[in-house]
Amino acid sequence: MPSAAPALNPPAAGARLPRSAAVVPSARSARRGATALGLALVAGLLLGCASDPARLPLGSDRATVLERLGTPTAQYRLNADGGATERLQYSAQPAGQRVYNVDLNASGQVLAVTQAMDEAAFGRIQVDRWTRDDVLREFGPPFQITGVHAFTGEVWTWRYSLGPWNRLLHIYIDPQGVVRRWHPADEYLPDRVLGR
Repeated sequence: MPSAAPALNPPAAGARLPRSAAVVPSARSARRGATALGLALVAGLLLGCASDPARLPLGSDRATVLERLGTPTAQYRLNADGGATERLQYSAQPAGQRVYNVDLNASGQVLAVTQAMDEAAFGRIQVDRWTRDDVLREFGPPFQITGVHAFTGEVWTWRYSLGPWNRLLHIYIDPQGVVRRWHPADEYLPDRVLGR
């Protein structure tokens, strides 16, 4: 004869539940929780869209840029190439993989929004001509500055993404502040960092 299931006895008022006891929410509280989570996700997505430099409309004024994106990580005066006179830079380095340059004309309107950490953009690097200032204006501060035995100077490094691959951009700057070489590389991230 099978044994009967144990009777469920609710704990007395004020009694502590054992650690293994599960509390099952009511249907009403579950709906409230799901609604709150849904609203939080929608708000987060809207906030993310509002603060995404890539979604900034061309022609926006400087005040709109600052309102939507906040204080830039760096600002640079430009020599009016293509009509741009100022660059507002929004960098996610050191932990992120993006650097957005928002170029404004003399009237303070957005002419271009570019993602600088892109292998096509690296082709603009001019070895033996660019200086530290040129590098900072294009890519912002690096996430890391190191040295290597085979080069007298500093190696500046940025993180970027190439599809599903995590990559690094290394720029070698000599003691006079001139770019002498550059190259991309893979970024090794152990599985435990990637959550696998």
